[in-house]
Amino acid sequence: MKKLLILLLLCNSFLALGQDNLSEGPFPQLIIRGVTLINGNGAPPRGPIDIVVENNKIVDIQVVGYPGVKIDESKRPQLKAGGKELDCEGMYLLPGFVDMHGHIGGVAQGADSDYVFKLWMAHGITTVREPAGRGIAWTLDLKRKSEKNEIIAPRIQAYTAFGQTTKDFNPLDNGPISTPEQARAWVRSNAKQGADGIKFFGAAPEIMAAALDENKKLGLRSACHHAQMDVARWNVLHSARAGLTSMEHWYGLPEALFEDRTVQDYPLDYNYQNEQHRFEEAGKLWEQAAKPYSEHWNKVMDELIALDFTLDPTFNIYEASRDLHRARRAEWHEDYTLPTLWTFYQPSKISHGSYWHDWGTEQEVAWRNNYKLWMTFVNEYKNRGGRVTTGSDSGFIFQLYGFAYVREMELLREAGFHPLEIIRSATLNGAEALGMSDQIGTVEVGKLADFVVVDENPLKNLKVLYGTGAVKLTEDNKVVRVGGVTYTIKDGIIYDAKGLLQDVKTIVQQQKQKLNYKIKQPGLE
Repeated sequence: MKKLLILLLLCNSFLALGQDNLSEGPFPQLIIRGVTLINGNGAPPRGPIDIVVENNKIVDIQVVGYPGVKIDESKRPQLKAGGKELDCEGMYLLPGFVDMHGHIGGVAQGADSDYVFKLWMAHGITTVREPAGRGIAWTLDLKRKSEKNEIIAPRIQAYTAFGQTTKDFNPLDNGPISTPEQARAWVRSNAKQGADGIKFFGAAPEIMAAALDENKKLGLRSACHHAQMDVARWNVLHSARAGLTSMEHWYGLPEALFEDRTVQDYPLDYNYQNEQHRFEEAGKLWEQAAKPYSEHWNKVMDELIALDFTLDPTFNIYEASRDLHRARRAEWHEDYTLPTLWTFYQPSKISHGSYWHDWGTEQEVAWRNNYKLWMTFVNEYKNRGGRVTTGSDSGFIFQLYGFAYVREMELLREAGFHPLEIIRSATLNGAEALGMSDQIGTVEVGKLADFVVVDENPLKNLKVLYGTGAVKLTEDNKVVRVGGVTYTIKDGIIYDAKGLLQDVKTIVQQQKQKLNYKIKQPGLE
């Protein structure tokens, strides 16, 4: 514990490196030349295309030729005085990605906002829904700075944890919310303070119903991690009927699918505060639900879709449960994971998500079966017209900001999504769930200039979106790395994605040098 506190104190001194040469713009006019456009609405790629931006808005999208044919320069949009041309011939352009579950670091992790933002932006993430971080005032301050582009950061949608301190409500003074009237008063206070929504973890049915009703009246949106403490009385179906926008992870969904029980089959010595118990038994939960395509399974799915309910599965955050070695040894940890964050990941009885007290083959096999059933529901939900978004929940369980978002895309592919469906999940679907599809989510005239530009085709290989790129053998028998986002563009400002990653790498290197630190494997030092 003493070592961790020292690391936390030192962390703050390393997260304020200069931002010179990492961005330029916005410009009175920006023309991005010659891209192949993947629009985010499910349409196939098309190009070459020139995209014209004025300040932070898209004003023209013009097809300028045919693949393999020299472009007629006279038919291209003309550059105005003071404008900027960005030559992206042969590259791929997508809408900026939306991370629907993005925690902006954490005190226990020693991960400050600058570090997290650069990792996100380096992976093309231009909008983040922040579900209950270090307090709404803290998040709103970062949101305002991002809106003014005073910091390198995605645009932020700030969701407050239900019952968390607001200007008019302090749980230390008021006590926990215990009546519907208190719930409604808190929701009004949260809206008054400027939050975009609420992150629930569950509560008594009458309190959840009152809070969601008041929240909808005020035009705010909501998310819920249906934690085990309240899920037996209030599952995903109850939330959807009451107006919840999205469910996070998968808790509460198997419970809505129960046919022959009303509570999870807990061992009689189970203790929720023991995270080995919590996550080990969670790996057996989907097998207790109705079978895929059964009458009850279909009924629940169809009702959720009819309610326009959004699933935000965050597959990646539980992946260590089915393959611990893979998660621990991901190649980006060495260069991009802060020592404080690595320390936080290690086995612990007090750190949330550090449940590796005694994790082995039996637990992993159960979780692999869990994933098969979970993915079957999510993929069929998408097939029937339900909305599925892309969220990462990074900063826990060996999942690193930015990198984990791309891994989430790969897991959607494993679930059965076509790559174009994955891009739509990561862009338009997220924008719709946030109520922002008139501003972001697709590349259309009138929308904000948020783009991801990469020099390889991400539909053929999603790994080219990782900051570390993809390994490839060339025709002349050389092993190379290809890909990695080249440019992230937000609000018409061009960010050097690889430069942002290098900045993060420097932050991590400086910490290690100061501490004479290296990533260690417990028991192998």
